[in-house]
Amino acid sequence: MSLDIDYYELLEVERTADEKTLKTAYRRLAMECHPDRNPGCDKSEAKFKAINEAYDVLKDPQKRAAYDRFGKAAFENGGMGNGGARGGAGFGDFSDIFESFFGDAFGGGRQRGPVRGADLRYDLEISLEDAFHGRATEIAIDVAAKCGDCDGTGAKPGTSTRGCNLCGGHGKVRAQQGFFVVERTCPTCHGRGEVIEDPCRKCSGEGRVDERQKIEVNIPPGVDEGTRIRIAGKGEAGPNGAPAGDLYIFMHIARHKVFERDGTTLFCRAPISFTKAALGGEIEIPGPDGSKHSVNIPEGIQSGKQLRVRGAGMPVLQGRGRGDLVIQIDVETPTRLTARQKELLCEFRETETGEECPQSRGFFDKVKEFWDDLTE
Repeated sequence: MSLDIDYYELLEVERTADEKTLKTAYRRLAMECHPDRNPGCDKSEAKFKAINEAYDVLKDPQKRAAYDRFGKAAFENGGMGNGGARGGAGFGDFSDIFESFFGDAFGGGRQRGPVRGADLRYDLEISLEDAFHGRATEIAIDVAAKCGDCDGTGAKPGTSTRGCNLCGGHGKVRAQQGFFVVERTCPTCHGRGEVIEDPCRKCSGEGRVDERQKIEVNIPPGVDEGTRIRIAGKGEAGPNGAPAGDLYIFMHIARHKVFERDGTTLFCRAPISFTKAALGGEIEIPGPDGSKHSVNIPEGIQSGKQLRVRGAGMPVLQGRGRGDLVIQIDVETPTRLTARQKELLCEFRETETGEECPQSRGFFDKVKEFWDDLTE
């Protein structure tokens, strides 16, 4: 699927949609296109990633404002950052968008300083039980990390950098163009203001190397599909000792064999016999935490009726209390009956409707009397 589709069209909402409408649309589409529901379907997987990208931008007021004004160009070339792509340019400030359109000509001598490392995205799938209880887990990511040999400076151990002769250590150079003075990034030091004469052999002067890192992630109880966990300073290291970006963990909840979820509310189906539906009784429903919830079945309940157990749903994320558990009753019709069961049901039908049942004992007695009269 092409990712050039408008974010609002992807989520099937109007451009004036509020936060609640966006969230509802995202949850519905994410459930429809989730890879677990569409195994082996590349188209569904691509759409799932696309709607995650769209929702990540539109749910953030600052990103949404930038997108409404500039479109996807707002998140390219070091803009605000594209939350839907791995290894994006980072979540910069709004002034970066201005510069991506107009360059440095209007910079007026602003010194940018070290370029911060890129933010990273990691998609983590957990079970509903883990989302209920919360857990600590360890993930492994491939990341551009600070070089250990040169400590991120890019210079060979034992040596140091020197000031750039072309820009005098400012990182920018100026040129006269008619009545205007245009300031641009220094082509020699690339804005650093320093030059590495003897680069580090391990990182080739960049100050960072690719390596696999293990990171501990604490997942709080109540996380939902699309919940984002930020781990500061665990993104890519900036070049030549610049600060590292952040790591964003996007949560995905695996499909459960019993429960479906909408926010803090859990839904499940409970099959019961038609005798229990008619006479009433009690059933036990196991919760995702392993506890048992006793549910009273009123007499004469109909198939499709929903019963609610207050406070038996999912925990509220970073809050107090829990949602509800909603149970849909499915009345099952038996497919195999003993002769005695059929006889009892026939008696019930006769008393209910007055209609005589072929399987009843009285019917066969009448047939026998008729036969005896014929043979006398």
